[in-house]
Amino acid sequence: MTMIGEQQVDAVARPDDPAPRHSTARRVLMCSPDHFTVSYRINPWMHPAVPTDTDLALAQWGTLLDTYRRLGIEVELIDPIRGLPDMVYAANGGFVLDGVAYAAQFRYRERAAEGPAYADWFAARGLRVVRPRHVNEGEGDFLLVGDTIFAGTGFRSAPASHREVARVFDREVVPLRLVDPSYYHLDTAFAVLDSAGGPASVAYLPRAFDAASRAELERRFPDAVHVTGEDAAVLGLNCFSDGRNVVVANRATTFARDLAARGYLPHAVDLSELLRGGGGVKCCTLELRW
Repeated sequence: MTMIGEQQVDAVARPDDPAPRHSTARRVLMCSPDHFTVSYRINPWMHPAVPTDTDLALAQWGTLLDTYRRLGIEVELIDPIRGLPDMVYAANGGFVLDGVAYAAQFRYRERAAEGPAYADWFAARGLRVVRPRHVNEGEGDFLLVGDTIFAGTGFRSAPASHREVARVFDREVVPLRLVDPSYYHLDTAFAVLDSAGGPASVAYLPRAFDAASRAELERRFPDAVHVTGEDAAVLGLNCFSDGRNVVVANRATTFARDLAARGYLPHAVDLSELLRGGGGVKCCTLELRW
């Protein structure tokens, strides 16, 4: 049994599940929220007039870090930089695949310095860094399913960055247009549950996408999990999966039950303070595919 908030969820795969769930090794990059606060507004979640609690953010982030380590996920850390309160959202720092790091170029000046900071970290670890020509916000808008990169646009990453990513990685890139400003990055409305791919390998919020994108998602993932508006509104889709274990917002209870019913093991964490900046589990997690 798995605890989701105050409820127990049966997380054992049913005999009629299409396939057993298997964990695969993961390595991720995270950044401690030492300087986290909400001092400007660049998304609908941010309200600078409402005080934030940096100590609480640190404690909640620490629980996420401990959860990853307990699950056997290898965690690398980048040093936080004073004056960059959103650096904790490491997923936006770039997109790493096949030993190549496609660096970020942020849309808003408040986050602009994060791009070079993450690029320098990648370079120091021996990755080949590709400096972008177009606005993109890293793994916030680029998610890998099988051999295909799904790429978000509409609020942050420019469509031209999709073509650039296709050239850099020589992979199929599928554009998806976001239409709800509350879900301004792809990873707030679309979650990869099984990176191997397949018709049931993702979850998403249909109304976050335009009609053409919804049709594409339905075609490629006919058995996807569709989350409720309530679970999406606590960034439940902003989760991280190793193929079996799914670390998910503790208030996304219906989504967690749906995951358990499909044989996944949900692990609930509370990142309510970091949600004030518009980020959740996945926002704090950049996958390193070396």
